[in-house]
Amino acid sequence: MVRPGKALAAPQLLLLVFLCLLAGGARASPPTDALRRVSPRAGAGGLCQQLLLPQGYPCTEHTVQTDDGFLLSLQHIPHGRNGIADNTGPPVFLQHGLFQGGDTWFINSNEQSLGYILADNGFDVWVGNVRGTRWSKGHSTLSVHDKLFWDWSWQDLAEYDVLAMLSYVYTVAQSKILYVGHSQGTIMGLAAFTMPETVKMISSAALLCPISYLDHVSASFVLRAVAMHLDEMLVIMGIHQLNFRSDMGVQILDSLCDDEHLDCNDLLSSITGQNCCFNSSRIDYYLEYEPHPSSTKNLRHLFQMIRKGSFAKYDYGWWGNLRRYGQLRPPSFDLSSIPESLPIWMGYGGLDALADVTDVERTIKELRSTPELLYIGGYGHIDFIMSVKAKEDVYVDLMRFLRAQQGMHSSY
Repeated sequence: MVRPGKALAAPQLLLLVFLCLLAGGARASPPTDALRRVSPRAGAGGLCQQLLLPQGYPCTEHTVQTDDGFLLSLQHIPHGRNGIADNTGPPVFLQHGLFQGGDTWFINSNEQSLGYILADNGFDVWVGNVRGTRWSKGHSTLSVHDKLFWDWSWQDLAEYDVLAMLSYVYTVAQSKILYVGHSQGTIMGLAAFTMPETVKMISSAALLCPISYLDHVSASFVLRAVAMHLDEMLVIMGIHQLNFRSDMGVQILDSLCDDEHLDCNDLLSSITGQNCCFNSSRIDYYLEYEPHPSSTKNLRHLFQMIRKGSFAKYDYGWWGNLRRYGQLRPPSFDLSSIPESLPIWMGYGGLDALADVTDVERTIKELRSTPELLYIGGYGHIDFIMSVKAKEDVYVDLMRFLRAQQGMHSSY
């Protein structure tokens, strides 16, 4: 793979080029046309009222405040539709990926969505929603219109959001927690597991499409955005919230998806790689809930990792690093500091253009213990949460692992 160039042009020139692309008139390609066509589900109430209660699942909304003031939404599903209120199953915490929210675990059918499947199989399900998503747009002092509201990256999600949400679940459940994450939810988890105050609350972790290193990303859309220094251009333009539902967000997609350089007729594949079993007939329904917003700083942090091949904290430049970290370069997250006693399960696919097999193998080598592995050569990045066959291909083995850590009886 050819590493994206680090200095294509001066930032001012890049900004001028980008503005010209936007001013030139965005064409309505099929994928971005879908974003324009389908409005996010507005309705009153939170995730429980919109998705779970109508399906007959018990669900309550909870709000957790992070140490830096963000108000995060948590959903609690104590049992399945046919369960009993005093279900004593272990708590399992679900953490979504980038541009997603807690809804991602429930937007396939009841028989295909991991959140429903876990609840119906005796688990006490808790669903996390990080700052900036549609379900977690509160702050003790800031508004979503404030620049400072969006001054965060996945590092802050690992250091603040994960800690706050897990602490709440740990206190309520009075039990250690089974952690399940997908994509960005795994990078948050792996970083958080290096922190003693967080990992002490975890009994085991299941990571779908695990990410820590990103220097072998092969997704064409992502590589083009990195090569264009899209992250730097957005900062120069004063865009702090990255929302692909906004007019500007759709224009950004259109400017990257020009037929001369990058054909995004299959936008999902351009971003994640091929997915074998994604139910494309439900795309309009998915778009009622996703994509969720994220921060430009978060995107920039991820692009830093792609360019540098590092699993490290946000790079503020040598002077900013010196002030924040006391050193010229941002500190790395040390995977070998994750306790050897923490059982880990990983599911990853051969078609994944984001969680590349080479990067996953590097992560595995740096861990002190060898995780249990489920490799599916024909699976891509989205298949692990939205495949119509994921229950048989992935979730049966995932639940076997989770049960084995708790001594639960298997219903399979």
